[in-house]
Parts: sequence; structure tokens; C-alpha cells
Amino acid sequence: MGTIQSDEIAVKENRSNHEKKKLAIIQEFRTNLAKVAAGKSTFALSKKTSNLFRNRKAAKSKKLDVKQLNQVISIDPEALIAEVEGMITYEDLVNETLKYNCLPPVVPELKTITVGGALVGLGIESSSFRYGLVHETIIEIEVLTGDGNVLTCRADNEYRDLFFAFPNSYGTLGYALKIKMKLIPAKKFIRLTNLRFNDINSFFEKLQEFCVKNRSLQTDSYIDGVIFDKTEMYIIVGEPVDEAPFVNNYTYLNIYYQSIRKNEINYLTTYDYIWRWDADWFWCSKHFGMNYKILRFLFGKFMLHSAKYWKIKHLMASNSILRWLTKPLEKPSESVIQDILIPFHNTQNFFTFFQSSIGITPIWICPSMSYNKDQKYTFCNLDPSTLYIDFGFWDIVPSWKEKGFLNKMIERKTEELAGFKSLYSDSYYTEEEFWQIYSKNTFLALKAKYDPQKALKGLFEKCVHKK
Repeated sequence: MGTIQSDEIAVKENRSNHEKKKLAIIQEFRTNLAKVAAGKSTFALSKKTSNLFRNRKAAKSKKLDVKQLNQVISIDPEALIAEVEGMITYEDLVNETLKYNCLPPVVPELKTITVGGALVGLGIESSSFRYGLVHETIIEIEVLTGDGNVLTCRADNEYRDLFFAFPNSYGTLGYALKIKMKLIPAKKFIRLTNLRFNDINSFFEKLQEFCVKNRSLQTDSYIDGVIFDKTEMYIIVGEPVDEAPFVNNYTYLNIYYQSIRKNEINYLTTYDYIWRWDADWFWCSKHFGMNYKILRFLFGKFMLHSAKYWKIKHLMASNSILRWLTKPLEKPSESVIQDILIPFHNTQNFFTFFQSSIGITPIWICPSMSYNKDQKYTFCNLDPSTLYIDFGFWDIVPSWKEKGFLNKMIERKTEELAGFKSLYSDSYYTEEEFWQIYSKNTFLALKAKYDPQKALKGLFEKCVHKK
């Protein structure tokens, strides 16, 4: 009884603290709203982390400090609902939910991703074949809109248009201050089975079979995969279990993605499974030398966290002296950092194109299908009855072509195959091409309703325009 009372007191205090923080942010926003509109600049968020990979010139903007919106407000393990602030990282959220033996249904793969960031972008993981993308697990959003109002948006209330337009809007319609989300039960361990395939046809056929079977059984399992080359690929099936005969660890000297090729079976704690990709940023840690045992031994305790890679990347991008010093070492190349959702029936076509034209390996493979087929999200125009396969690839490719040549090829192929490209990284669409994918009239109508003074950037300007 004492524990219940103390929890209730804590929740009451958390809600009170949230209201105080919210009022301070609203006041700051409204104080600067007229200045922003008159000065032809826009608002932007001041925050601790970012997982965007868009290179932009410094723009004139008013920074809105939301860093303090980083707390769990409440967790209800019986109703399986969490109430959180928009800037809380999934690392902090998972730490709290596991205390109650539950998890968010979809946890994006890097610790530094925030709940609000995954909501206004696209969040995917190995549970997405069952639960869809992150935004499909959201029940309610408290939004600070561009006109300075705070609205509570749900699928069934008067602000449902904003609720369904918020995913993939990247802060162009408002900022999430508080989010109510679903949870699922969690067990102590995850048993991983790594199934090898030697040809792409059987790989994708079996992947579809696993997704259909596990979705129909409504099991809380996990399914993703890795393609190492055209004759070596793996489907990874994760099964939550209460006991484990042994437990693997890939947070220090051993590398998770390398274990997929070595071990048919892995057992991880649920915590370590959720963050299995984080220590090596999938396999991008190789660019920081962390694939070498001696460097992992010396610096692994400090380096093996996505926050460290992000800070180094940010420093290199923002420091002109470092860029000048490293420029002589650079070879002609193009950064190809993308997540591309392709309808299942077109996956082999996309793989053949990608293998011959781009050639990046490994490739992360993650299946996704809408959780609720009756709900459609305005700027995430996926067919709710279709299984999509996410191709995740992140590397630097030698290239002597004009800037963006390879990325433009990928964008064109994605459109040809009725796919969907995430906007967290550089895009090269013309404005006309962009608005053929997204409804310009719908976006402008929402802007006129919720951001009439254009205090927030437009979707094309935010996600594509390089200035």
C-alpha cells in the first residue's frame, strides 16, 4: 500500500513539474513569436541530441530550449500506458519501464533517439512487423503549435487532423511537449536464432513467412535481418524468455553484428537486446576505429555508445578548423545514409538495383506493417495492408560524380517501386518532386490552421532545402 501511495505522490509531483516547465516554454515561445514572424526567421529546438544526418547552412532561427522536457511522468504497468515528456531519450524511458517489466512496443535502435523525435520522424525496429512504426503506438500528444497554443491531440478528438499529420512532419506543425504511449509486457531475456541463407529469393520468402506467422499468432517476438553479401544473409528471430542457459555480452570487447555470422543462438538480457545495435552504431563504429580489439580494450568503456559517435560527428561537421585539417585526407566520395521502405513484392527488384549500383554492405533489413489498418497517417502514406521491408544502409561510397548522384538514384528507384524514404538524412528532391510524394495542399491547409504566422519551417524547407 505504501508503494502505491508513494507512486501516486511521485506522479502528482511529476505532473506538477511538467506544467511548470510547459508554462516556461509557452511563455518563451509567445514572447518571441512576434519577433520571429517580423524578422522572417523561424523557431528551432535547442536540445541535447540529434539523429539527423542533414547538412545545412546555419539558418537564422530562434532556439527554443526544450532540454528540460526529458522525464517520465507516469508508468501504469496494469493498463500498459506511459506518459512521458517529448525530449526523453529511449534509453531513459527503457530504464524506467523495465523496472515495471514492460517496454514500449517499438524501441528505435539507438539510445539517443527521443520519443518526440521518433514521433515526428519515423521510428522502426524489429517489432515493427507486429506493431508498425513508433507513431502507431502513440495514444495522445500534447502539442505546442506554431501559433503558441497547446493542444491535446488524439485520434478521436477535434484535433485528429493534427494527430494524424504529426508523424513525419519533423517539427513543422508543432512540438510534442508530452506524449501518452502504449506499453507491452517484457521478459528478462531474449533468445536469438540466426538463420543463414545463401540466396536472396529464399531469404525474403522466409522473412515474409516468419512475419505472417508471428503476426497471426500475436506473439511478442522480434524479427530483423542482415545482408552481408549476395550469398550470405541472416534472418534474426528474437523470442522473449524468462530464463537463459547463458548470456552473451556485446557491450565491450565483442561486436554484436559479427556474432550473427558466428553464433546460431544468442541469449541477451532484454536491456542488451534492445540496445544491441547501439554500441557499434550498427557497424558504423568501424569509421572510428572501434572494430579493432586494442582500441575497444583501451577506449571501449568510453566510446561504445551512440551519443559518443553523434558528438564526434557533430564536432567534425561544425568545426571549420577540423574540416580544414582533414580535407587533404578526403577522397572523392558520397555519403549514402538512408532508410528505405520497399513493398515486399518489390524487395528483390530493389536489392538487385542496390547491389549493382551502390554496393554498400552490410544492409540492415527490418520488416514493418501497419498495426491498425483503419488508421492512415497524412505524411506517412504507406499502404496499411502491405508488408514493407526497410533497407538500412549507412556508409561513404567512393564517387567522382556530382554531389548527390547516388542518393538521387536511390530516390528515383524508391519512387519507381512505390517505396517510402525516411527524411532524417539528406534528400535531393526538387520541390516539384517532393510535393508529388506529399500533399502540398494538405500541408498548407494545416500550416494555415496551426501555424498561420509561419513561425516553424515548411516541410520541404526543413527536410530537403540545403539553405
